[in-house]
Amino acid sequence: MFIAMNRFRVKPDCVEEFERVWRERDSYLLTMPGFVEFHLLRGPVRDDHVLYSSHTTWRTKDDFEAWTKSDAFRATHARAGQGKPLTIGHPEFEGFESVLELLPKGKAA
Repeated sequence: MFIAMNRFRVKPDCVEEFERVWRERDSYLLTMPGFVEFHLLRGPVRDDHVLYSSHTTWRTKDDFEAWTKSDAFRATHARAGQGKPLTIGHPEFEGFESVLELLPKGKAA
């Protein structure tokens, strides 16, 4: 399993717009081989930003890398950065390969 995360520092007055953009954008993740799941996570509120993380789970790192090189990826991100800036700086990417997995009894990976 591979987990890809981007952390965003969203300006406090842009939180609603940031979430709306994510809800309304075209996503092609469901069409991609190896895609498992996606979550947009809202984290702690700071003085100058609210922390968000986009979190995708992939069957393998190769599946994730194929996504980043695909036409679907380019189409999904085509309008990123257009309009007024909603974040402070660029997103911070973090990728993780699974080394241990525990699942509830009866749940398949």
